[in-house]
Amino acid sequence: MSDTPTQPGKTPGLDYSLLNESHVAAYLETNGEKGGVWNGATAVLVTTKGRKSGEMRTIAIIGKQVGENFVIIASKGGSPTHPIWYLNILEDPNVEIQYLGDKWEGIARTAESPEREAMWAEACTQWPAFNDYQARTDRKIPVVVIEPKRKLS
Repeated sequence: MSDTPTQPGKTPGLDYSLLNESHVAAYLETNGEKGGVWNGATAVLVTTKGRKSGEMRTIAIIGKQVGENFVIIASKGGSPTHPIWYLNILEDPNVEIQYLGDKWEGIARTAESPEREAMWAEACTQWPAFNDYQARTDRKIPVVVIEPKRKLS
């Protein structure tokens, strides 16, 4: 057991140094060579339109390709509230997603049962902590499926 104090919503032993704007910048500059894998999991960039500002916002997030689609989890580390990017998607499902050097325009949607459970299981194969995050909150953590529509690069 670690003697290192853990911040709420953070898993002990993980590197959180790139979960910010520098992660996005490094990912973009290197086409994912830096930041494309984070703590052993695949990271993707997702760009949404801010529901209040109207500005484009890009985040780095754990993502899993399942078939032609990408799955991301709106966990916010098990917080009782949804992440802002998820609220943006509810307002406008048109997104851009980048996986390494490939970028697409896509449509994001919240998966419903039974697809939700199948996609949750897929996401947990690379990031088992999603189950821990679900245990931390009473909200049902949304599973978001992004369907690529047009390749940009």
